[in-house]
Amino acid sequence: MNNPDNRKLIIIGASGHGKVVEDIAKLNGYKDIVFLDDDLEIKCCAGRPVTGDSSMIKRQDGEVFVAIGNTEIRRKIMEDNPDKTFPVLIHPDAIVADDVVIGEGTVVMAGAIINPCVKIGKGCIINTSSSVDHDCVIGDYVHIAVGAHICGTVDVGDSCWIGAGATVSNNIEICPDAIIGAGATVVKDIKKSGTYVGVPAMMID
Repeated sequence: MNNPDNRKLIIIGASGHGKVVEDIAKLNGYKDIVFLDDDLEIKCCAGRPVTGDSSMIKRQDGEVFVAIGNTEIRRKIMEDNPDKTFPVLIHPDAIVADDVVIGEGTVVMAGAIINPCVKIGKGCIINTSSSVDHDCVIGDYVHIAVGAHICGTVDVGDSCWIGAGATVSNNIEICPDAIIGAGATVVKDIKKSGTYVGVPAMMID
């Protein structure tokens, strides 16, 4: 990993998620960190200034990290700014196998475990104490929430949300844009986008 000591990081999103990203950025060596947020009433986050709204990205130098939970907002900001550098941020207490491939703008939080032969797309959130086992493919802009577990050889489509404490069994394919509710257990392929809850997970809308 390149030493970011002398580089600026612009975090978009001055909320709770932004605070966690700021902490991980510090642990990755960033010192010059500022926030942008479209809520102009927010003046600071994690003791750092909010210097404007997201439209200012193009007028500021520095690497950019989108610390917003909403998948489509993350996607839009990243795709609208192809000239910007979106770093990968990995908490030092995460366990990531050497051969894991992680796309730009993804964060891996404390206690997360990513096992060998995993590919993770861009703009993803691999949240606190979640796990992704061997040979999984995680699409772009996926959020694997706190304590969720993805078993081996799972393919998760773009823009999926895997809720807190959910479990996805081995050898499963989940189509893009699916929402897996908190605590749900997925035991068969999900072929239609929608919200799935329960044990086993069933579609509710």
